[in-house]
Formats: sequence, structure tokens, C-alpha cells
Amino acid sequence: MTNDESIAVDFHFDPVCPYAWIASRWLLEVDAQRTIQLHFHVMSLKFLNQDRVVDPWYSANVERTAGPSRVASAVAVHFGEKVLGDFYTAFGDAIFDYWRYPDPAELEAAVESALRHTGLPKSLASAANSSEYDSFLRRSHDAAVGSVGREVGTPVISIEGAAFFGPVLNSIPRGVDALRVFDGARLLAGFPNFFELKRTRVSPPVFE
Repeated sequence: MTNDESIAVDFHFDPVCPYAWIASRWLLEVDAQRTIQLHFHVMSLKFLNQDRVVDPWYSANVERTAGPSRVASAVAVHFGEKVLGDFYTAFGDAIFDYWRYPDPAELEAAVESALRHTGLPKSLASAANSSEYDSFLRRSHDAAVGSVGREVGTPVISIEGAAFFGPVLNSIPRGVDALRVFDGARLLAGFPNFFELKRTRVSPPVFE
């Protein structure tokens, strides 16, 4: 494996998921040190949990936080994948300062801040309460789920066509650690009979 090798990486995320945020920052850390082709795609926790039996509080939380994925879809439709990544970074910078369940007002403010910082039309914020971009979001979401199966969450990552849910990271690997985690994920995902590696989370995520 050489540092000048170009590696295709597709990253599927719901903007409100803290573990997707951590994984995205990890991949950007990898991108700063190695040549990868990192592509951002939207998925939806709301769609993911539509047909599942989940705790009522979780279902309510997923429903009330569905707006940012709709706005991200509008960004992707009108301005493309690169701008979607920039919007996501600006949104996450506004919301993932410490672990909590943001309320709707915080999410709305984060969306407006992200649109402003990326120079996008503020009118796109209205997509949060509209179904206009749901068909695009559904197609993007189904592409992610179709690559790994339904018993997954967000993020979904594909490295050179080998897709998997996760990794679920509690903090952002930096420097050499970022590359070690990436190479490990790449090797595991590349083995066709690898399915799951998991342990219980014992502390909330850290975004530093």
C-alpha cells in the first residue's frame, strides 16, 4: 500500500448522527495524509427506523431531527456532492461542540449557519419542513442500505466497493492513528465473509 494510491471512499451520513460526524472527521484526517477520493452522500435515520420497533422516545427524536437530512438533500440536488461536504462540515461545526440531543431550535440555527458559511441560499432551509427532496433522499438512502443490508445504522462507508456500517468511533482518530484505523477497516471490509465487530459503548462521544 502506497501513499500515492488513489482509494475510492463513499461516505453515507445523516447530518444529525454524532457517530457519522466523528467518522467523517476521521476520513478527512485520512484524506489529509493519503490520496483518497472521498465522496459524501445523504442517508436518513428516519427512513432507517420507519419499519423498526424502537423505543418511543427514540422514534420521536428521529422524527423531530429529520430536517437537516432534507436540507442536505436539497444542497446535493442543487449544488452537488462537493458543496454537500462543505455544508455538512459547517453544520457539524455548529452542532457537535459537546454531546447532547439538540432541540429543534438548535438544529434550525445550525442549518442557517451552515448555509450562510457555505454561501448557499438561505431559502434552502425551508426544505427541512418539506417533502420536496424526499425522493432524492430515499434513493440516496436506499443506495447506502442496499450495499450493506437493513440491520445497520449511520454512517455507511464503502472503501473500493466494499461497504459496511460504521466504524462507530467514540472520538476522532488523528495522525497515524487515523491511518491505522483506516487500513484496518479497509482490510476487514475487503474480506467477503466479514460481517461484524462490536463492543458495548460505555461513555458518550467526544468531538475534539
